[in-house]
Amino acid sequence: MKKRDIPKETVNRLPLYLRCFERLLEEGEYTVTSEALSRRLNLNSYLVRKDLSRFGDFGTRGVGYKTRKLAEKLRAILHVNRKWKVGIGGIGNVGFALMTYSGFDREVFDIAVAFDKDPELIGKEVNGVIIEDEQELTRRVKEESVKLGIIAVPPAEAQKVAEKMVKGGIQGLLNFAPTQLDLPEDVRLTHMFFTKELETLAYYL
Repeated sequence: MKKRDIPKETVNRLPLYLRCFERLLEEGEYTVTSEALSRRLNLNSYLVRKDLSRFGDFGTRGVGYKTRKLAEKLRAILHVNRKWKVGIGGIGNVGFALMTYSGFDREVFDIAVAFDKDPELIGKEVNGVIIEDEQELTRRVKEESVKLGIIAVPPAEAQKVAEKMVKGGIQGLLNFAPTQLDLPEDVRLTHMFFTKELETLAYYL
């Protein structure tokens, strides 16, 4: 099945499945049924089976899934069985927090370059990475062959910084700035709007 045929909702659940299989391995569980998996993830067992079946026939009737095999397969599907260089634009509160975040798997996501326009920040080292002048962003992203970028600048600057990243060769962007971005169709863009998520929660409460 081609990537474009996989529903976005299924793709969004793949990291959840991977985390679950990795946790099972840590707990010494080497097989798991779709029912047990669904209980852990609070998902319908039919949905779990359907999601995983889109990528192959992994389960054994009456036994379930082999956790190690599925974990390895999901890493390959998500392309996290390799190292990705990441660039961050904007080292304010959010950017600094991301650079020092211990939850990153540094064997997969390597923050290779970071940029800001504040002269007081340029040249400083954060978690082993030197903050560079934003003017050098496109050139340095290209030099380092960075393919993933994070936008953590104020909304008014986000479009400009995103364009510089794309010009340097970045193909996937995670945008923390609360604004929409206009980018080429072949650039994959994901937004992280904290206020929007809180507003949605407030609605349901």
